[in-house]
Amino acid sequence: MARRTKAPANGADTEGEKPDEAAAAEDTAVEPIEIPDDCVFIGKSVKPEYILLKLANRHGLITGATGTGKTVTLQGLAEAFSDAGVPVFFADVKGDLSGVAAMGKEKGWITERAAMIGYDVKFSAHPVIFWDLFGEQGHPVRTTVSELGPLMLSRLMDLSEAQEGVMNIAFRIADEEELPLLDLKDLQSLLENLAARAKDLTTKYGTVGKRSIGAIQRQLLVLEQQGGDYFFGEPALDVGKDLMRTDDEGRGYIGVLAADKLMQSPRLYGTFLLFLLSELFEELPEIGDPEKPKLVFFFDEAHLLFRDAPKALLEKVEQVVRLIRSKGVGVYFVTQNPRDVPDTVSRQLGNRVQHALRAFTPAEQKAVKSAAETFRPNPELDTEQMIMSMGIGEALVSSLDEKGQPSMVQHTFVKPPSSQVGPIALKERKAIMAKDPVAGVYDDVVDRESAHEILQKRTRERAKLAAEMEAAEEKAKGKAKTAKKPGGSRGDSFWTALGKTVVRTVVPMATRVLEDAIRRNALGGHSRRR
Repeated sequence: MARRTKAPANGADTEGEKPDEAAAAEDTAVEPIEIPDDCVFIGKSVKPEYILLKLANRHGLITGATGTGKTVTLQGLAEAFSDAGVPVFFADVKGDLSGVAAMGKEKGWITERAAMIGYDVKFSAHPVIFWDLFGEQGHPVRTTVSELGPLMLSRLMDLSEAQEGVMNIAFRIADEEELPLLDLKDLQSLLENLAARAKDLTTKYGTVGKRSIGAIQRQLLVLEQQGGDYFFGEPALDVGKDLMRTDDEGRGYIGVLAADKLMQSPRLYGTFLLFLLSELFEELPEIGDPEKPKLVFFFDEAHLLFRDAPKALLEKVEQVVRLIRSKGVGVYFVTQNPRDVPDTVSRQLGNRVQHALRAFTPAEQKAVKSAAETFRPNPELDTEQMIMSMGIGEALVSSLDEKGQPSMVQHTFVKPPSSQVGPIALKERKAIMAKDPVAGVYDDVVDRESAHEILQKRTRERAKLAAEMEAAEEKAKGKAKTAKKPGGSRGDSFWTALGKTVVRTVVPMATRVLEDAIRRNALGGHSRRR
């Protein structure tokens, strides 16, 4: 009997199972698999294949050509981690992983695969929180411009080295002048402000070229058209809290990011998922190697992160993947070809599931050989040949053993998942969203005062001050004009000055003469009366 129940294995991917599987299951009596409590069951080779929970934070890689079963493998692993109490986050690129929220149903190929490997399928739904950058098929996911930072923002807009330098200056000034950068209009307003102050800033921070600012502004418009205005703002996602929840039964919530529309902006997709990892890296404390991960993060279509990525960004990815393990987070990259992941990152991935690859050209054959060489050899297995001949739902599996060493590669039949294979209806999705733990938390945008409003306020204050100064100057000029007679000539000033001199000199003299005459008359009058 199985400890945790899992179900279907790959809807569209698995219904084309090899026809001889049913016959094999009927001809051979298979003992039921006992799944230890400290393991995540993958499937069965000559023995049960597991990922040890205490080593699940050593990361992993799931690869294979389109239609070989990667999606169902991802779904089954997500269920198993959830059942073990580990929260999970993954992107639903094709739009068919929402079924993890609904109970699976018995199908022929599920019954056959389960009987073939001795697996007891107990159909069940799992606790899910739906997310969507555009707020259509899940709760909105937002972050602020300042939280994303200049490096990832420059990567997102594919800026040149000079433009990235201007972006770093902008973030530095925003920090020094206490200008919160929350959404795109904040950054646009700040860049306008920098352009107006370019000459003054150059001596302190280096060249702030108006051409570079103009180029960044154009890229911001492109980003806005791709949905960036949905991504940037508040309330920002609380990564450390809302991606790491468990339900009342102790099962980990599975965060499902609707990515079918997001994939139309692949650079935004890759940058966003890297941002989530970086936030987890910054927020979570060091805990060493826990008994089970705090979170397992599946990065689907991982090649979109690494394609044309600048060196600084690759170094950031490598740092996060290498160090986030000690914070209890396991990162599993999902892509078609192992070579999509750079060697500096690939060497950090201890648990591997390789589905079939097709090799028709010399380059594809080289890729198959390269994939085979990533596994610990099995003397009883031609790994390279097996990669090209496996059917749907089959995989080569190597996981870390108790000592942390890779096990020998084994040809494995992957278990079916226990939840629904394929998408759920939009009505069901909305009903789940209305009852999940974050209902109503992120749905409404909050637009508080930030750089845009502060800079506008400063502009208005400067304009008001300039207007007041201009009015004062005009008033002063008006007073000077009223002191002069309208229409007078330059000669008027001479006669005016002369008149003032006469008044000052003659009037006092005449006054004294008049006073003397009055006094004499007064005295003379008295003597005659006597």
